[in-house]
Amino acid sequence: MWMYIKAFVAGGALCAAGQWLILRTRMTSARILVGYVTAGVALGAIGLYKPLADFAGAGATVPLTGFGNALAQGAIKGVQEKGLLGAFTGGVAGTAGGIAAAILFGYLVSVLFNPQMKE
Repeated sequence: MWMYIKAFVAGGALCAAGQWLILRTRMTSARILVGYVTAGVALGAIGLYKPLADFAGAGATVPLTGFGNALAQGAIKGVQEKGLLGAFTGGVAGTAGGIAAAILFGYLVSVLFNPQMKE
């Protein structure tokens, strides 16, 4: 039960911070999302994201900061295995499963439902 509470609080804090940025600044949601991915990359690269993910579980790995962390860890592993080229290919390889799932589920939802443009 405690695991769910920690995930809820951590994920909720990340979402609340994004909502606060939307309400209190002139930043667009796209810039905030890019900022979250970049923050995940930076925190993952310097080793601060792993303790957060160990504590919060899905509350830290599911939001976009978790995607940024996965990119950073994939790039680091790629460099260790393949050198400089791994910096470019490692992040994509590290996040390929999540990207493929997003494409697949997006496609399935568009087939099952009738998407329409807003007027």
